[in-house]
Amino acid sequence: MSQVALVTGAASGLGALICRALWRSGYAVAFGDLSLQAAQQAAEAIDPQGERTLGLKLDVRRPEDFTAAIGQITARFGGLQVLVNNAALTLATPVMEIEADEFDRVITTNLRGTFLGCQRVGRYFAQQHYGRIINLASLAGQNGGTASGAHYAASKGGIITLTKVFARALSGDGVTVNAIAPGPQDLPSVRALVPPENLPALLAAIPVHQLGDPEFVAQMVLLLASPAAASVSGATWDVNGGLFMR
Repeated sequence: MSQVALVTGAASGLGALICRALWRSGYAVAFGDLSLQAAQQAAEAIDPQGERTLGLKLDVRRPEDFTAAIGQITARFGGLQVLVNNAALTLATPVMEIEADEFDRVITTNLRGTFLGCQRVGRYFAQQHYGRIINLASLAGQNGGTASGAHYAASKGGIITLTKVFARALSGDGVTVNAIAPGPQDLPSVRALVPPENLPALLAAIPVHQLGDPEFVAQMVLLLASPAAASVSGATWDVNGGLFMR
């Protein structure tokens, strides 16, 4: 049996691209998404026979959903080796206009969801003495979110810290935990936040003068998910066109 990966927020956007890249590389892939129908449709789009895909309803805010997902995945594929915490709520409300409920909604989805994934699936990985966790952070969590909401930026900065915490906690059990921090990528979600008339100014502000290729981000996930990546843990990998350098 090939290795098995679970991707959250998998029905569309970057999550769907990551799932496709994993599947093409021979992984069995569980598509976790808030909508079961959307998850199943995304899975069927790349694997109509469903031989190496599984669509799951997974609300990352609910610990019991992660527990149920592990049970369904192991029953279907016999195990689980890779978790990609991708699910996120992306809002760009100006900081002085963010209501408390909206702030909580973003933090609960993005930060709590990543925490629960790392904790619940990380516990399973530790029992298996092997696992790869890849968290999707963001440039917004490094530069203060110049083009995104304060709640989104804060959640992504928290994900970078959680990555270090869980990497340390799980390092003795054969489990690595890393993050990828993309800058603006050529995705519908990014273009939805940037009006067409503002795109030239955005590109001019990026040192390489182009949006990132999300397929490359998916390839980075593959590298970090590999058994060969055993000595890579606790790191945040930047993909931002030179917008943030360290």
